[in-house]
Amino acid sequence: MSSAVRAGASWVSLSNLRPALGSLHAKKRVGRGQGSGYGGTSGRGHKGAKARSGNGKPKAGFEGGQTPITKRFPKKGFVNPNRKVYAAVNLDRIQHWMDQGRLASSPDEPITAKDLLLSGCVHNVHDGVKLLGDGAQFLKSPIHIVSSKASKSAIKAVEANGGSVFCQFYNPLALRDCVKGRTDRVAAAPTRRNDILWYTDWKNRGYLSQEAVEKMPLVSERWKQLSKQLLSFKAQSFNKKTAENTTSA
Repeated sequence: MSSAVRAGASWVSLSNLRPALGSLHAKKRVGRGQGSGYGGTSGRGHKGAKARSGNGKPKAGFEGGQTPITKRFPKKGFVNPNRKVYAAVNLDRIQHWMDQGRLASSPDEPITAKDLLLSGCVHNVHDGVKLLGDGAQFLKSPIHIVSSKASKSAIKAVEANGGSVFCQFYNPLALRDCVKGRTDRVAAAPTRRNDILWYTDWKNRGYLSQEAVEKMPLVSERWKQLSKQLLSFKAQSFNKKTAENTTSA
C-alpha cells in the first residue's frame, strides 16, 4: 500500500460511524399539505371504512353486516375445558396380546402407555391410558402395569392374579415423553386439587400414596419427596378458636 493511500485512510471510530448508503429512508409524513403528495386525505382516498381511523379492517367473522355463521348455529350444552379422554384397555385384550407374545411385563419393567401403543393394543393414548376390568375372567398371567387411571374391578382382578397396578399422573408433555421413550426431562407433578387427592390415595393405587412409594420397585427420590409434601396436609391441625379471633379482629 502506497504512502498516499495510507495517509488518506482513517481509523473507524464512534465519530465517523454512519449507516450504509441507501439503508435509511425518510419517514412517510402524511397530512402536511398538497405539496407533499400526501396531503388532504393522506393517501386514503375519499370516505369509506378504510379512510377512517383504526386499522380499517373488520373483525374476524364479520360478513358484511349479515348475521354471521357463528350466530346462526344454535348452541347446546358446553365443553368442559378440564375434560380428559382416556384410551380404554380391558384385561382380556391385554391377556390376548400377552398370549401372542406382543406384550410382556415384570415388576421391574411394567407395561406402560408406550408398550401398549407400539404393540397395537391401543391406537391412540389420547390423555392417558385407563385400565378397565372387562374380561377379568380371561386373565391368566400376572401383569404389572403403570397407567394413568384404573378401575376398582381391574385393580382387584390384577392383584388377585399376582400382578400390580400403579397409576401415574401424566401431563401432555410427560405423556409424550413416555411414548417417545425420553428420560432426560423431569415429569410434571399434579397441581390440581382433584389430581392431587386422586394420585395420593392408595385406593386408586396412586403412585404418590405412602403405600405405593413403599411397594413400587421403580421409585425415584423425587416421588418420595412429592409424596411427603402432598400428604403433609393430613398431619396439619386447625385451631378453630384462633381463626375466629383473627377473623373478628
